[in-house]
Amino acid sequence: MAPTAQGPGVAEGLRPVGAPRPPAQRPGVPEETPSETTRRLRPVPAEPVGGHDSGPDPALSWSAPVVPGDGRPRVSFGRPEGYDGLARPRPLGGRLRPQALAAAVCLVLGVGLLTGAVTGSWLAGDSGDGGARSAFAEAGDLWHSVPVDQLFPPTVRGQGAGPGGADRTWTRVAVAPDGDCAAAFDRLLAKVLDPVGCRRLLRATYTDATRSHVTTVGMLFTKADAAAMTSLAKRFEKEGLGGRDDLMPLPYAAKDTPAAGFGARQRAAWTVSVLTDAPVVVYAVSGWADARTVDDPQPAEEAMESGATSAPAQAGLGHEAKGLADRVERALRKNVGPATEHPS
Repeated sequence: MAPTAQGPGVAEGLRPVGAPRPPAQRPGVPEETPSETTRRLRPVPAEPVGGHDSGPDPALSWSAPVVPGDGRPRVSFGRPEGYDGLARPRPLGGRLRPQALAAAVCLVLGVGLLTGAVTGSWLAGDSGDGGARSAFAEAGDLWHSVPVDQLFPPTVRGQGAGPGGADRTWTRVAVAPDGDCAAAFDRLLAKVLDPVGCRRLLRATYTDATRSHVTTVGMLFTKADAAAMTSLAKRFEKEGLGGRDDLMPLPYAAKDTPAAGFGARQRAAWTVSVLTDAPVVVYAVSGWADARTVDDPQPAEEAMESGATSAPAQAGLGHEAKGLADRVERALRKNVGPATEHPS
């Protein structure tokens, strides 16, 4: 007998015989539609259990005490493993990697070398300005390390060194034995030079090509450092000490030479140069070879001025002193090296 319109077949719908019955829908959950291809997450309504709301089991909490044999999984954290050069597992952190160990060794060695260098420099009193300090010290040793013919050449040529740019040639006639500064300067000049001390004094006397003029050139090697030499140079410039006739250097007179009669009263022109890049004071003093006395000596710079009418200026003795001193100073610097050469 066919089912009526009000029978159960109408409410449930017809399905083939033996087909599984679709799962029952929970109350409050929307039904799936035929167009859906994936299942959506739907809220699961709370279901009372035994008249009480369900919730997380306190026994499964992380803070709950672990009871042996309760069936719960045990979790432990082991030491992570790495791999050595042969792909064998080994624990990490057990020892330093080769690269880290090599870097640590290099760091220790580098710090040790740097510390040793700094300590050595400190013990040696080196300020770090090695080039300038070395040149200054080297210049102070030239008096015994360089032959006299290089410091005082037998012949000195001065191109354009004479009055009006005329050339000059000087010939060495005497070299004084090197010694200290005792009786080498007048008392007042010795007092001015005293702050830098006297390590060694070198002197030589030259004559011009006509053998009518004589000039003594001297190099005072001091005991001072660069600061003391700079201080003395500033004092000479500030107080005009190079132009005072009571601070003239003394000449070196040698027997049986054109300079035999060249004494204190024969001084006509002079110049004094305090070097700051070497512990040396270079000076020169000139006069006539016939031993004539001079009542009005004149600084070389003044005697070289255009229009100067004094006897030393007319004779060109200012050019003699300045020209010869400049070239001896150049020879000194050439023996130190290019680092201390300056045009003059």
